[in-house]
Amino acid sequence: MNCLECGNTMKTSRENHRYTECGLRNVTLVGIEIRRCSHCGNYEISLPHIEELHRFLARKLIEKTTRFTGEEVRFLRKSLGLSGVDFARAMGVTEETVSRWENNATPIGPQADRLLRLIVAQGQKMSSYPTERLANIDAKKATATRLEVESRDEEWALAS
Repeated sequence: MNCLECGNTMKTSRENHRYTECGLRNVTLVGIEIRRCSHCGNYEISLPHIEELHRFLARKLIEKTTRFTGEEVRFLRKSLGLSGVDFARAMGVTEETVSRWENNATPIGPQADRLLRLIVAQGQKMSSYPTERLANIDAKKATATRLEVESRDEEWALAS
């Protein structure tokens, strides 16, 4: 394959990639196909089944045992396909509240955090979401979730 920038041949390799493009800082895709141009430095990343990847990430986020960070709230809202206005309406809060959550100006409250988990679980058509997980969420502490993810047999999974 030739580089779209300079026309030189690109070399393909499998590499780990920090997947910040999804809006989460701590997701690493393991062994992803990347094509690089040695002439101009341009590169292209091949992400198979990107919608499934985002559903997988959303499922993993709602399994965490601490409150969501702002970037996680934004990712989950977007994974549900909701605008800020529609998300605020679904959560029963103002648009300004959603903005403050997503920008880490105000932490998401424990009730809203639990509601978001249930909305995501339902929106992802998961067969079950153990509600006892909701009782074990540390409402006072938000930690970013570090995920290393790889594509295996056309599905996304945690890297081994």
